Amino acid sequence: MKTKLDPELLLKMYDLMVKSRVLELRLIQIYKLGEAFFWIGGPGEEAFGVALGMLVKKGKGVDYDWLHLHYRCTSTLVAMGIDVRDAIRIIMNKKTDPCTGGRNFSNHYCYPEWNVAPVKSPIEIQYPIAVGTALSQRREKGKGITVVSGGDAGTAEGDFASSLVWASRPGFELPMLITVQNNGWGISTNYQSQHGEEHIADRGKAFRMRTAVYDGNDAIETYVGLKREIEYVRTSRLPALVEFKLSRLFGHSSADGANSTPGVDCIKELEKTLIEQKIISREEAEKTWVQYEDEIRAATNEVRNEPVPEADSVWDHTYVDNENGDWRKF
Repeated sequence: MKTKLDPELLLKMYDLMVKSRVLELRLIQIYKLGEAFFWIGGPGEEAFGVALGMLVKKGKGVDYDWLHLHYRCTSTLVAMGIDVRDAIRIIMNKKTDPCTGGRNFSNHYCYPEWNVAPVKSPIEIQYPIAVGTALSQRREKGKGITVVSGGDAGTAEGDFASSLVWASRPGFELPMLITVQNNGWGISTNYQSQHGEEHIADRGKAFRMRTAVYDGNDAIETYVGLKREIEYVRTSRLPALVEFKLSRLFGHSSADGANSTPGVDCIKELEKTLIEQKIISREEAEKTWVQYEDEIRAATNEVRNEPVPEADSVWDHTYVDNENGDWRKF
């Protein structure tokens, strides 16, 4: 895509993408050092994740955007401004983890103050759950939209199809941006052997829904495309199904080793463009990587000394306490 973006915006995107990647690589290292039980994340999806985090209207309530993300969403949360220590606390199962109190898998974020719904472990159930917040936004005439994300393999689940039905009912359409990050793999099963349709987004046409497909390895195309689709849903209050084709650079999860795999690296592609256009020098780019490696190494050392949950906290982070409004305690 030839559309140009402001150099300052491109630099901000690049900075956040590098920060996200360095954090993800640190999480993999934490797992491989035996300091975590499991890793699953999104190296290779930073162009989509960072663009989404930069473009959403962050806040609480129906006038702000609701996010129903999946477990490859660290870059979105980094772009929204989380403390990197939170991601480390989750994977290390630390009591100080503000999302789950140290009692869930890596990257299972939850920030109700930003309308970030809890990341789910069961595949694709976030799609029909997202219908609920979109219904609330429609009913209350809120200004926010609902954004839901997931992988290509999970679109075989009935939950995904249900979200298309509910989002597109004539006269009751919902302000939902339904996104699929298609990295070409479902654990060890490739996309081509499972999908008869050319694009997953094509399914939306049967529901008379706006659809689009973007190159999720191209940071500029992704940002411009995502901005266009968010603005469409925000102004029309109608749903859209959008697919981003991108890379899975470190396997499915620690279950298959979390080792480097072939693919187009969206960060290196953007870095190359910035250097060619003299927006950043090679030395400045290298300095960005080193800066975040130092910062996240220090954060890891800090979190390593934090406590783990006690047995009597097993029911924390389960139900909302209506008496005092503290959602984090039962």
